[in-house]
Amino acid sequence: VKNRRHNEGCCSVNFAKNFFHVYNFIFFLAGCSVLGVGLWTVITKHQYVSLLTNITYPLTAYLLIAAGGLTLLTAFIGCYSVQRQNRCSIILYMFLLLLIFLVELMIGILAYVYRNQLEVDLKYNLDNTFIQKYGISLSETLSIDKMQQEYKCCGATSFENWDKSRWRKESNTTNLVPDSCCKTIDFGCGQRNHPSNISYTGCVHKFTEELKQQLVIIFAVGLGFSVIQIFGMVLSCFLYFKLKGDDE
Repeated sequence: VKNRRHNEGCCSVNFAKNFFHVYNFIFFLAGCSVLGVGLWTVITKHQYVSLLTNITYPLTAYLLIAAGGLTLLTAFIGCYSVQRQNRCSIILYMFLLLLIFLVELMIGILAYVYRNQLEVDLKYNLDNTFIQKYGISLSETLSIDKMQQEYKCCGATSFENWDKSRWRKESNTTNLVPDSCCKTIDFGCGQRNHPSNISYTGCVHKFTEELKQQLVIIFAVGLGFSVIQIFGMVLSCFLYFKLKGDDE
């Protein structure tokens, strides 16, 4: 009878270990996805970060990268723990799962909250950045020029924003708008602000829509993948007590 119970216990532990390996592989792939989304967010919008006065957007992106990297490390710790049947390592694994869960939950909440206040925040702050920093700060100037070319826009909310800018008032330029506003960019083309020559749409509209779309993705990834950690913590607890019972 004892041998049969021992064999049943071994089968139960082996089943739990095999199931854990399947979960850990899914967990590893989830970590790659989280890391990929974080890197994609940073790479595609890194040149515009200097234009944002609120750090929430870059913060969520960098937290995603940190969560993804920590997930990959945790997956390797999980493999080691099960392979060695080391209960101390399994406790560490559970702690890291809890930490990743909290980080991803925070990312999801931050993305959701910031998405709702993004438009108001950008309309005020982006306009102020365009007016105060263009032609004064090199990094902001390059970012604004790139934005106006990429989105085919002019000014933060309108091409008329440039009438109030420090660049117009403090420099010796004869341009009415930066050359990057022109539909066909050439040196000095910004001397004419006719609609046939420049874009009249402000950059804030397209920039807001694009950031909102990315924040939705960050929100979905943050909250969606955090569910995986809950399942992992339950499975780790089950495996821990199974190994404990097997040792006894």
